Amino acid sequence: MTEAAFEHLPEAAVLSAPPAPVSLAEARRLLAQHYGLEGQLEPLGGERDANFLLHPADGGAPCMLKVSHPAESATVADFQTQALLHLAATAPELPVQRLRPARDGRPAVQDVAGDDRPRVVRLFSYLDGLPLPKAPHTEGRAAHMGALLARLDLALADLRHPAGDLPLPWDLQRAIGTRSLLSHLPDATRRAMAAAALDHFAAQALPRLLALPRQAIHNDFNPSNLLVDPQAPDRLVGILDFGDMVAAPRIADLAVAASYQLDAQAPAASIAAFAGAYHAVAPLAAAERELLPALVAARLAMVVAISGWRAAREPGNAPYLLRNNGASWSRLEALLALPAGALDDALRSACP
Repeated sequence: MTEAAFEHLPEAAVLSAPPAPVSLAEARRLLAQHYGLEGQLEPLGGERDANFLLHPADGGAPCMLKVSHPAESATVADFQTQALLHLAATAPELPVQRLRPARDGRPAVQDVAGDDRPRVVRLFSYLDGLPLPKAPHTEGRAAHMGALLARLDLALADLRHPAGDLPLPWDLQRAIGTRSLLSHLPDATRRAMAAAALDHFAAQALPRLLALPRQAIHNDFNPSNLLVDPQAPDRLVGILDFGDMVAAPRIADLAVAASYQLDAQAPAASIAAFAGAYHAVAPLAAAERELLPALVAARLAMVVAISGWRAAREPGNAPYLLRNNGASWSRLEALLALPAGALDDALRSACP
């Protein structure tokens, strides 16, 4: 896949589209018109969507208004909506947001914002917790995270949606499509390292990955999308942002999450411990376990490729877009420097 082909993937436009802000006045109108609510409104951060925290005037529980970016298709947004409805019905114990219906009962509505482009509008319950990156390190949290991801994948296993089959940019099954984006990386040594990880994935892992059963997966179980209890930082109390969901083998979900858990000082041990916690709840087959090293490396290569491409397109925003690249490069270097078979041995021991 060429760079031009990547840019034409559904949702790839969202990655490089300029912000499409929503004013407080517009947010108040949406709340009043579609939900019959008013109150104190506070803008929240968001990479693509416009988000607002509402403290209802009637004293009700805080909630979050999400107005999708106009470049995001309604079909993709509905995948996220249906996932949350599915989890509310089948796994209510999982700490995910709940959708509050509009006045007409719909879980999501379409409206035209100030720029005259239609957007999907939803109202979510607000999960109170400390963002994981701001929490102190604890020894037991990684195991809790691995187990929680396994529970989430089990709960999503029977969800089907047409958007799951769309060729979305963060889909690990399509990692080789980001290879052309490596041309934007200035360091030749690093370009070669990321290219090698993607080439190995395409030749050795992809055919076996595509033979595995597929299901809906979260696809972005990273620390920025997780909340912990401030009083008990071992305990996760929120899973956020289902915006990168795809249909893929569940081992792809584990690989994405493990790429953020990789400790560059102990790459094999850290990945094996995380995978072992997942395996204890949702046992991995040997065919899944054997793919994990190549999938983690490919995910890290995707991160640096896509962020480098975006930074080249948005030089004014490059420091923000590349803020996590240092960690991704360190993890990829540590993973590729492991002795042959070291991670395989550690995974066999952790996931018997």
